[in-house]
Amino acid sequence: MATKITLIPGDGIGPEVTGATVSVLEASGARLEWEEHIAGTEAFETTGSPLPEELLSSIRSNRVALKGPVTTPVGKGFRSVNVQLRKALDLFANLRPVVTVPKLPARFENIDLVVVRENTEGLYSGLEHQVVDGVVESLKIITERASTRIARFAFDYARRQGRERVTAVHKANIMKMADGLFLECFRKVAEEYPELEADDRIVDNMAMQLVVHPERYDVLVLPNLYGDILSDLCAGLVGGLGVVPGANIGEEMAVFEAVHGSAPDIAGQNLANPTALIRSGVLMLQHLGLQDEASRVHAALQATLAEPSERTRDVGGEASTTEFAEAVVRRIEAGS
Repeated sequence: MATKITLIPGDGIGPEVTGATVSVLEASGARLEWEEHIAGTEAFETTGSPLPEELLSSIRSNRVALKGPVTTPVGKGFRSVNVQLRKALDLFANLRPVVTVPKLPARFENIDLVVVRENTEGLYSGLEHQVVDGVVESLKIITERASTRIARFAFDYARRQGRERVTAVHKANIMKMADGLFLECFRKVAEEYPELEADDRIVDNMAMQLVVHPERYDVLVLPNLYGDILSDLCAGLVGGLGVVPGANIGEEMAVFEAVHGSAPDIAGQNLANPTALIRSGVLMLQHLGLQDEASRVHAALQATLAEPSERTRDVGGEASTTEFAEAVVRRIEAGS
């Protein structure tokens, strides 16, 4: 019986990288049935909402979604679809594995770390208002419940994956109550995992450490804003957002997505790199318990990225989006 997946192609380069990813995942042998829905500008123009209720209902029913990038208007227009989606479905954990791709040019070698970002509160709570003309107040919300469950998610992940260390990232030296609560919850949860090392770093120092000695870190757990910023920094260590996967995970549902933007400047030109979304698809297959299929896709993707002539232009090759996907599919089929 096929597993039904909600598919959100997105906009900009979204439909191109999504189409490439679907072809690769289907070649793996996984029995998947796609239920496609629109989001973002097209959905707003069609339904009056960038995040239609039909889409949310589909994810609640299927419990798993694969999502392409969606454009967020800057400074005006509707709120980020990504933020709305995470809050509407309580997808409280953003998971971004950051791993060096062999033979792919990058700033560092032998990087293997994981960023776990709290997804639902902090400065992304959306609670802001104008106090008087020229003065805007934006509220940062930190709760014991959210801080405890993201810490437990990070430690559970570390235990399952055979990791050794979890590091909390904060600014508790300045925001003594808000980040102090986050750190206090982290330390309490750490006591339940005596086999794992637990420590913490102040966020500005962490940023410096990551660009000097990233190989020293394993699993990082962060509040929302810090996680958003440092996860992109970590992607830059291994080749950029085009090669890093992402997942937004809740207690009942999960949405797997590329972490890069919609790149409207190259949309429709068959130039986009689908690697990030394909790797997100690998995370999705693993989440579904399809380990053999996930391994086939991962191996074929790594082999394709190791061949310069078959890479897309953003990572030094000349292949189009479809040519890259076809190369991955050929390797999957040759190995089956």
